[in-house]
Amino acid sequence: MTTQKFNFIAGEWHAGEYEIENRNPSDTSDLIGLFAQAGEHQLDLALDAARAAQVEWASTGIERRYTALMGIGEELIKRSAELGELLSREEGKPLAEGKGEIHRAGQFFTYYAAETLRQIGDNADSVRDGIEIDVRREPIGVVAIISPWNFPTATASWKIAPALAFGNAILWKPANATPASAVALAEIIAKQDLPKGLFNLVMGSGRSIGQRLVESPKVDAISFTGSVPVGKGIAAAAIQNLTKIQLEMGSKNALVVMDDADLDIAVTCALSGAFGGTGQKCTASSRLVVHEDIHDAFVEKLVAGTQALKVGHALNIGTQIGPAVSAEQFKSNLNYINIGKSEGAELLCGGERLDMPTEGHYMAPAVFASSTNTMRINREEMFAPIACVLKVGSYEDAIATVNDTNFGLTSGIVTHSLARATHFRRNVRTGCVTVNLPTAGTDYHVPFGGRGDSSYGSREQGSYAAEFYTTVKTAYIAAGNPE
Repeated sequence: MTTQKFNFIAGEWHAGEYEIENRNPSDTSDLIGLFAQAGEHQLDLALDAARAAQVEWASTGIERRYTALMGIGEELIKRSAELGELLSREEGKPLAEGKGEIHRAGQFFTYYAAETLRQIGDNADSVRDGIEIDVRREPIGVVAIISPWNFPTATASWKIAPALAFGNAILWKPANATPASAVALAEIIAKQDLPKGLFNLVMGSGRSIGQRLVESPKVDAISFTGSVPVGKGIAAAAIQNLTKIQLEMGSKNALVVMDDADLDIAVTCALSGAFGGTGQKCTASSRLVVHEDIHDAFVEKLVAGTQALKVGHALNIGTQIGPAVSAEQFKSNLNYINIGKSEGAELLCGGERLDMPTEGHYMAPAVFASSTNTMRINREEMFAPIACVLKVGSYEDAIATVNDTNFGLTSGIVTHSLARATHFRRNVRTGCVTVNLPTAGTDYHVPFGGRGDSSYGSREQGSYAAEFYTTVKTAYIAAGNPE
């Protein structure tokens, strides 16, 4: 029997105007379920309900907010094995990563549960006698959240949790490639003591529901994670209503391997950064910038390590690289292999379609050498298990190569030199920097975001999230005469 899943609108579960299939990319014969696609009238119903509920939530005591967020977080952590399997089944990331993502999503909610109790304002004396000043943060209002498929639960959670913690209402449009994880999270949130209509799950296409959502004057803020073209389109639509926006978009991250690097550490960082999550990470290091003195030795170890990675069904024990999330993404991956070869890069291993016991979107992880920073494979975000090695002659060449991009999310360096590491983290133009670590992997209690085409607006995560999900009010109070 096929499972049907609905949207959550104005406190109730609603069927959509039509449904889409959700299939397992590890085994396309496995139909996970049919998922509702909302109509425009349902989106309007959700917007109206959210505006009414937000007024109630904003005046609710912080203990109620704390309890709700803590309840969500604790259930996610408790059910991380079960929901992690569902996530891996529909998205294709290895099971251990799926379980880890759910656990991390739970930590976002428990962290922001605690943040509800730390909302402390500022006060000051006025330059005028007898006047005191109170400065505090208030909710921004109704927040539209548009989340991607590559971290369907974690990315949504690091947006939903602070939005709720700071007193806002939510309309969440998840990616259509991973609707099962969205419904699972919505079911957990729906159990909590929230005003009816405060949280809404509205599944649908970006061209219809997504576009109408970002164009709505009933939305006060939009938090988006996805591609650069879509992000720029959202920005153009949002500015018509002066809607506050936060955009996390593309990347082309680089890992520098210097001549004094520990080769084993460097290769471990490169393999994890380039191929973790099947390369489908905005923090993936698809550019490996390697000093010429150790280039050949590094490449030899990198190719051996890449060929040793186990590609397979996401739910199988030992799988390190799963399938691409969809047929469309798989086609794009193979296309970039052809682009790299046509540009003159040398394909050292991988890049071919793999036949498996189950029909899925499997590709062997690939390594290109003899690549240059002008090639498309080093300019465009591929979102694929493809790593490109660039040979440089000095540290100065290395940092110039890293900075020669329109993006600026993460970067890393592997070196034993404190001077180089210090100079790198101070002069590289990225929002996140790692030293002797993979570029992929961030903590939930500190800010996350980039520069250039990677990000626009205030930072996500940690206490910095308050900048986006709140607005500042300054109040002047005349003390008066005590007699």
